[in-house]
Amino acid sequence: MILLVVDTQKLITNSNLYHYDVFENAVKTLIAAARENNVEVIYVRHDDGAGEELTKGTSGFEIYEGFSPQPGEKIFDKTVNSSFKGTGLLEYLREKNVRIVAVVGLQTDYCIDATIKCGFEHGFKMIVPENANSTFDNAFMTGEQSYKYYNEFMWKGRYAECISVEEMIKRMKG
Repeated sequence: MILLVVDTQKLITNSNLYHYDVFENAVKTLIAAARENNVEVIYVRHDDGAGEELTKGTSGFEIYEGFSPQPGEKIFDKTVNSSFKGTGLLEYLREKNVRIVAVVGLQTDYCIDATIKCGFEHGFKMIVPENANSTFDNAFMTGEQSYKYYNEFMWKGRYAECISVEEMIKRMKG
């Protein structure tokens, strides 16, 4: 099992997210529990490319201080929504014989959705801890509606197992 922390970058990890405080607490709690229980924590960052705000080399590209990687923790960079496409993550997980991927981070309706569905298609058991992903309002749905749509309807029982933070921690303890 690994804990995959997706796109929790300075530019987008802010109080405009749906249930920001709850999200921040859940992710911090899960990262700490993973480290305490020798569950590898792996980070993914999104790079929109030259001239964009979310680009390698800008301060907004770096991982939010509250979730900072520790020395030795892997970071993979991506240029598309899925954490698995062209990053080396898929090959790394296969090499380590990882079967279970718990996903936390941003944004529910973009990179979290793509990562969960692609991970499922690659044969991983995907787990989504409650309140550990979030997003912003968009032209069609509020952040809350997006969160509920994906976590309570789209992923649950189809692409992932959606469980409480407490249950996730129990599983990390083995």
